[in-house]
Amino acid sequence: MIDITRHGKNTLTVQSPVMGAAGMMGYGSAYDSFLKFDTLGAFVTNPITYQEWSPARSTRVVPLDAGVLVHTGLPNPGVKKIIKEQRQVWAALPIPLIVHLVGTNPEEVRRAVEMLDEVDPIAAIELGLNDDIAPKDAEELVNIAVKNTEKPILARLPMFQVFELAGRCADAGAGAVVVSAPPRGTARDPRTGRLVSGRIYGPLVKPQILRMVGTLCQQLDDIPVIGAGGIHTTQDARDYLDAGATAVQVDSVIWIKPRMLERIARDLSGKLVTKAADAFADEWHPDMGDTEYQSLPSMTDADADIPAQKHP
Repeated sequence: MIDITRHGKNTLTVQSPVMGAAGMMGYGSAYDSFLKFDTLGAFVTNPITYQEWSPARSTRVVPLDAGVLVHTGLPNPGVKKIIKEQRQVWAALPIPLIVHLVGTNPEEVRRAVEMLDEVDPIAAIELGLNDDIAPKDAEELVNIAVKNTEKPILARLPMFQVFELAGRCADAGAGAVVVSAPPRGTARDPRTGRLVSGRIYGPLVKPQILRMVGTLCQQLDDIPVIGAGGIHTTQDARDYLDAGATAVQVDSVIWIKPRMLERIARDLSGKLVTKAADAFADEWHPDMGDTEYQSLPSMTDADADIPAQKHP
């Protein structure tokens, strides 16, 4: 078991250090036919705002040489309606639920947090901070969220303000910091020829964020740091843990290889089975876990020349 928020009355404890990032997997059921959620540490929802937000009207996706730029406008029907529509889905999740709340302004954050606090299936709230937020305003939003809920608050920091905001959020009572939100950038839409601003996803952001995580973990030893950005392989995720992160959030690889999230989770939890030397093609696959392996009638540890091994 892993504590991914500060120790206290409402510490969030998970079985795996791996989860999807906000904006990747909807509000709870969009990926349940692709993934076994019980292999993950927690489920993080798409961003939610206090009031309804409409989708972006311009180009939403621009392909890049080493990733993708996405601008959605964070469409959602607002926190009240989402709670009504998703409460039963959330209650059925086999893992802790983290709701990602967009940090808009103090009054909306207060009202949204008060509503979320009353929903039992929610284990924690991740507060997403705007890219251009001032440190004092970030501290105020986190403080308001902490004071209006018994649930732990995770502060997701904008990439280019990680070092300015992390300490302020910790002082305001955040249970953990998520480093970081995808950076913003601008690219030309090849279809329309227009410049489009949005968030950048892909392996290219990992080296920058990984360095930030390592530096921050050395500076702040009293608050868990969750690494997020550019994780597309099990080694990417392990790099974050080696840098000092308590857990990781996986983003855009889920859109193209959903099972990779499950594979990373099993690998970092020591539950991914390697291929036995004499295994036939239909007796093993890269995502195989212990339960599936043990259910195979023709391949057991007793009759394999080389027993299946777990990653350390």
